[in-house]
Amino acid sequence: MAPERTPDGRWIVVDGRRWRATDPEIPDDVRARLQSHLGAARSAVRTAKRSGDDHALAAARERVGTAKHGLGERGTPWWEQDTRTRRKRWSDALAALDD
Repeated sequence: MAPERTPDGRWIVVDGRRWRATDPEIPDDVRARLQSHLGAARSAVRTAKRSGDDHALAAARERVGTAKHGLGERGTPWWEQDTRTRRKRWSDALAALDD
């Protein structure tokens, strides 16, 4: 089931807390790739925490941040960006994560 959204579509509500929604302009294939990177990075965060590897933890958290920026969930709100800027945001994130 999809999370509740605010009437303007900019936020999702989970357990009474607002979180920025993913940019709705992102093409489905791009969104899927970014979400896959996000899942892998979150898994790497858990693994690094368990192993006590601070360097790996920092790198994994950076990848989480890059994926979330690409999805429009961090940084300048996607609704304040024009289409060109939004496209560049997710393209740059994919380029960094696919590297």
